[in-house]
Amino acid sequence: MDQCVTVERELEKVLQKFSGYGQLCERSLEELIQYAGGLRREILQTENQDGDLSGTISLVMTQCCKRIKDTVQKLASDHKDIHSSVSRVGKAIDKNFDSDISSVGIDGCWQTDSQRILNEVMVEHFFRQGMLDVAEELCQESGLSIDQSQKEPFVELNRILEALKVRVLRPALEIPLISSDFFHCNVVMGEGNPSGQILALLSPDIQVLMGSLVYLRQGIENSPYVHLLDANQWADICDIFTRDACALLGLSVESPLSVSFSAGCVALPALINIKAVIEQRQCTGVWNQKDELPIEVDLGKKCWYHSIFACPILRQQTTDNNPPMKLVCGHIISRDALNKMFNGSKLKCPYCPMEQSPGDAKQIFF
Repeated sequence: MDQCVTVERELEKVLQKFSGYGQLCERSLEELIQYAGGLRREILQTENQDGDLSGTISLVMTQCCKRIKDTVQKLASDHKDIHSSVSRVGKAIDKNFDSDISSVGIDGCWQTDSQRILNEVMVEHFFRQGMLDVAEELCQESGLSIDQSQKEPFVELNRILEALKVRVLRPALEIPLISSDFFHCNVVMGEGNPSGQILALLSPDIQVLMGSLVYLRQGIENSPYVHLLDANQWADICDIFTRDACALLGLSVESPLSVSFSAGCVALPALINIKAVIEQRQCTGVWNQKDELPIEVDLGKKCWYHSIFACPILRQQTTDNNPPMKLVCGHIISRDALNKMFNGSKLKCPYCPMEQSPGDAKQIFF
């Protein structure tokens, strides 16, 4: 994390210089244009019949040329300084990050099937971002065949989000998905369901909206409800709409590619460190499983997507090769524990006195 902060600090310096340099260029060029334009008008007014310039005008033009040359040299010098700042960003990246991460990679991990899955994930990510042309180009180059029904929801979603960004609600209200929910809401709050009305009126958001109606005539911007007009509300609308739309489409709110990339960024430093320790101690056999890491990498609760079961007997997390097994009595242990505990044709549950056949145990899927 400290390495990222260091690089971000250098990057902020470059961005500030770029911003200042752009303003300086615009201001300097505008001044030169005005100066040269004024000089041109003066020459046209004082030009004699022979077309010769007076000594004063010649001197002024010489000074103008010198001023232009000095300005160009100053801008070129400032641009060169920015180039050195950009180089420092690259040096900061090389210093704080390991450029060679191939040591923690697995040879042959991107086989035909894995490559196809990766391409599909990338195409879906581009669809989510509204980069339809890029997604279609990737499909053509990789030979993927994407059904039109998979593309249409993302096209519609991005169309509505673009409208929301410019504060236009009509496209979002016109889609059948919103209309059906709105109709359902009206039914819940209808005359035949007074409890639904009370429940809706107790909602803090509904109460705020109803209170704001009192100030419509004088303007909500001049009322205690001015926060309803805050620009952040529109950003929240986009986030809420995206979350609900993805949920109804059976998709995750975040792109799987973005989640995987973020998880890799978190895990990579720890994997590089453990790989270096393994090579230093010459115990390369520790890391020989393609589907298992030699250490646990904590990605945070944000990346918890599946339930985890740890066998109470062996104190190990279950895997695809060692799944959780439910005994007849209802207690759950791992398959490895089951194989180690049965004696002959009978198995005694480690938590209750019930004896049973090991073949009666059933695999459980979380």
